[in-house]
Amino acid sequence: MTQLTLPAGMEITGAIKPGFEQILTLDALDLVAKLSRQFETRRQELLGTRAARAARMDAGERPDFLPETAHIRNGDWTIAPIPKALECRRVEITGPVERKMIINALNSGADSYMTDFEDSNTPNWDNQITGQINLRDAVRRTINLEQNGKSYQLNDKIATLVVRPRGWHLDEKHVLVDGKRVSGGIFDFALFMFHNAKEQIARGAGPFFYLPKMESHLEARLWNDIFVMTQNELGLPQGTIKATVLIETIVAAFEMDEILYELREHSSGLNAGRWDYIFSCIKKFKNDGDFCLADRAKVTMTAPFMRSYALLLLKTCHQRNAPAIGGMAALIPIKNDPEKNEVAMAGVRNDKARDATDGYDGGWVAHPGLVDLAMAEFKKVLGDAPNQITKKRPDVVVSAQDLLNFQPETPITEAGLRYNINVGIHYLGAWLAGNGCVPIHNLMEDAATAEISRSQVWQWIRSAKGVLEDGRKITAAMVREMIVEELVKVKQSVGEGATYDKAAQIFEEMSTSADFAEFLTLPLYEEI
Repeated sequence: MTQLTLPAGMEITGAIKPGFEQILTLDALDLVAKLSRQFETRRQELLGTRAARAARMDAGERPDFLPETAHIRNGDWTIAPIPKALECRRVEITGPVERKMIINALNSGADSYMTDFEDSNTPNWDNQITGQINLRDAVRRTINLEQNGKSYQLNDKIATLVVRPRGWHLDEKHVLVDGKRVSGGIFDFALFMFHNAKEQIARGAGPFFYLPKMESHLEARLWNDIFVMTQNELGLPQGTIKATVLIETIVAAFEMDEILYELREHSSGLNAGRWDYIFSCIKKFKNDGDFCLADRAKVTMTAPFMRSYALLLLKTCHQRNAPAIGGMAALIPIKNDPEKNEVAMAGVRNDKARDATDGYDGGWVAHPGLVDLAMAEFKKVLGDAPNQITKKRPDVVVSAQDLLNFQPETPITEAGLRYNINVGIHYLGAWLAGNGCVPIHNLMEDAATAEISRSQVWQWIRSAKGVLEDGRKITAAMVREMIVEELVKVKQSVGEGATYDKAAQIFEEMSTSADFAEFLTLPLYEEI
């Protein structure tokens, strides 16, 4: 095993495989250590603030727009100009930092590619470091792959690369600084910046990021301060880094102006992270007796609270000259059933047509086969224009009550309950085996969609409204019986595997225990 020279006070417990030493260099790790020492205390304080707020909401507090930041919401300000490489983002494709995925996504015809160290990636040590190697090669256009008799390499024209590091709640357990785990997000960000920022600038792009799971403008301020220090450490002009924030928590929806303001020198807009947003609503209102959502499949972007959120995000961004990017269409092509495929493709078309007509500048897809379809819907509205930031939407007025109008409540069906259980077991089993992005029942599932499945089951058991449309109350005993039955079905579709038995056990614990796990990835991470 290769030996590394580490900064003073740093310990690495992960295996150093051949090639890892090219990423885990002394200077790169020194940047990780500096950022960790400077900002870890603040990260922990903000996580504490999250927990305290969650406790208040469990006790009945409802979120609202902050009175102390009204001057920011009412102020006349805009973000710094967007660089040329980020002006046109009509279709963005997303996926994990796996080598073949990176090549195919960059070649897909999408305007940009969000490569993901977070929700679509199992953050085991190999995936994180191999992902950094893959991105280093992609930035330099030397990435290639020979697999199953096929050769993969980059086309002349590729998508703009945008990197999503892990959220504030996730540690990198294999790297300790002064005896404490470093932030997974800081680790991912610092290594990528050190190895690639200057190369990206030289090639006409830049270090561009997506920031996940934000819950407040103070968390955005922390990222902004990290950007400032990193640019100073690497000798880059301030404002070189650009970051799009995913609004994927109900509490962040009340601070969108403030989040843009904190990052205004480094901002490249906001994204409507719909799946995590639904999960966040369930999580934050899990103890509210009046809250209960229908089957996952019924909670679409046209639901009242989702529609209000999407329009407010759009209006907020364009008022500040910031890009507004629509969320993920999780549907994927169904190759063996033309009839079902046409229904799925119509769903994607409708989703992107609605976003484009509303005024969004682009949207996400999860599969290369959807890029042309989504692009066509945006081009119908935008023509050759790179975006529609000039569409300001002064007609949109969204109140706190609108954001909290949680409908539909019905139907809750046995099929919907079984679907959640089946998807939960299937996804958790794949995640434990190292794959964080899995096609299940013709949808691309990642941690965000799996979170909806397990949190709905937990909440339905506890809510008086958690009643099937045939009148049966959903109970822990009912869920346990269905878990046994759905595990059999999962194994019939994917084959035997120890990880699926473990996944069923974990799903049962997470959906029936008295305590609600903040994120399913937190206990899962300790398993790998």
